Amino acid sequence: MKLKNGIKLAVVAACCAPAFAFATNGYFSHGYGMKAKGMGGAATAMAVDTFGGANNPASMVWVGNRIDFGADLFSPRRSVSRQGETGFGGLYNGTADSDSNYFLIPEFGYNKMMNASLSLGVTVYGNGGMNTDFNSTLAGPSFFPGCAGAPANMLGGCGRLGVDMMQLIVAPTASYKLNNQHSIGISPLLGYQRFKADGLQAFSAVTASGTINNLTNQGYDSSTGWGVRVGWMGKLTDTVSLGAAYSTKMKMSKFDKYKELFAEQGGFDIPENYNLGIAVQASPKTLVAFDIQRINYSKITSIANGVLNSLSAPPACPLGSNCGSGFRWQDQTVFKVGVEYQYSNNMTLRGGFNYGKSPIGTTADDITFNIIAPGVVEKHLTLGLTYKTTSGGELTLAYMHAFSNTVTGPSALTTFTGGANFGTESLKMYQDAFGIAYGWKM
Repeated sequence: MKLKNGIKLAVVAACCAPAFAFATNGYFSHGYGMKAKGMGGAATAMAVDTFGGANNPASMVWVGNRIDFGADLFSPRRSVSRQGETGFGGLYNGTADSDSNYFLIPEFGYNKMMNASLSLGVTVYGNGGMNTDFNSTLAGPSFFPGCAGAPANMLGGCGRLGVDMMQLIVAPTASYKLNNQHSIGISPLLGYQRFKADGLQAFSAVTASGTINNLTNQGYDSSTGWGVRVGWMGKLTDTVSLGAAYSTKMKMSKFDKYKELFAEQGGFDIPENYNLGIAVQASPKTLVAFDIQRINYSKITSIANGVLNSLSAPPACPLGSNCGSGFRWQDQTVFKVGVEYQYSNNMTLRGGFNYGKSPIGTTADDITFNIIAPGVVEKHLTLGLTYKTTSGGELTLAYMHAFSNTVTGPSALTTFTGGANFGTESLKMYQDAFGIAYGWKM
C-alpha cells in the first residue's frame, strides 16, 4: 500500500469517527493503541504498532511497514449528589446519574518505510473528551426565570444538564534512525474539537450579557488547531530501551457559541504533556514497561481558573472573561506499568496498572462546575492479549477497569446564591472499556 493511500485512510477514519468521551487520566485516555491499553498505557519505550504519533514519534521507524485498525467500547458511569443543603429547605439535595453510558472510540495507524532509516506514517486517535447527561431530578424550581418554575437540575438550570466534548487528533509522523540504537521523530498534531452544553441557564446571571445566548443550549460548535509532538527512543542494550516524548500545547480556535462559558471568550486549548518510559526484556518471554506522564492542565486558562471566580454578584470576572470561572483542574502525574508475556508462538498476554491522582480537588473552588465533567477516577487495571492469525495478522484485545472514586467538597452555589447554605457535593465515577484491533505488516 502506498503512502498516499494510507493518508486517505486516515482522513476517512477521522471523518467517520463518532462522538466519544474519555475521563481516565483527567480527560486523556489511559493509553493509545490496543497493545498499550492492555499494559496500563505504558508504550513510550516500545515499538509494537503504529500509534507512535500518540505515544512517541521516534518509535515508528522501528515498526516497519504496518497498518492498524481498532475500536474501544467505553463505558463510564458517573453520578453526582448534593447533601446538607439547608438554604432552601433541602429542595436542592439529591442525586443524579448520567444517562450517557456507552461510547465507541476508533483508532487507526499507518506506517511506511521510505528507506532503511526513514519512515512516514500517520496516527489517528482521540485525545480526550467529556460527555455527561443528567436529568432534572430536584424538588426545587430552577434559578433561571426563563424556565418558568420547571424543576431544577443539579446546577440550578432546567432540562438536561451536561456537556458533549469530542477531541480528535490526526498526527502525521516522520521517524528517523540516527544509528542502530537511537531514533528521533516528529508528529504535527492536527486537532478537531466538537462541543455543546445544556442546562446551565442559571449562570446567565454572571455573564457579561446576562443571557444564555453564548452560554448554554446553543447546539454543537467546533474548533480546530494544531501543535507538535517530538520524541526520542534509544535501544541501550539488547534488553533495555528508553523513550521520551513531548507535546506542545495545542492552540485551538475558540468556541464562539460558548464564549460566555469558557474563559478567554470560548478558549479551550489542549494541554502540554510529556512522557518518559523504559522497557526491559526481563526474560526471553517476559517484558516489563514503565512510563511516567505529566499533563499540565494548569496552563490552560479555561481548565485551570477557579470555580468561584465568577460566582459573586455582580461578578468581578464574568463567565467567559480571561479570569472567568473554570474547572480548576490541577496538573496530573500519571504512572503506568505493564507486563507482556509470550505465552506461545501465537499468543501474547498482557496486564497493567495505571495511577493518576484526580485533578479535581476538594474545596469550594473545585467541585461545582465539575458536576458536568467529573473526571475523578485514579486507579486503572488492564488486561490484554494478541493472537497471530494464520494469515500473518495480529488480533489484539484489551480490557480496562477504572475503580470507583468519589471526590467531595463544599458547594460553590453557596457563594452564587449570596450565602444560602448548599452543603457539600460529591462526584463519583467508575469505568470499563473493552477494545479490539487488527494489524498487519505490509
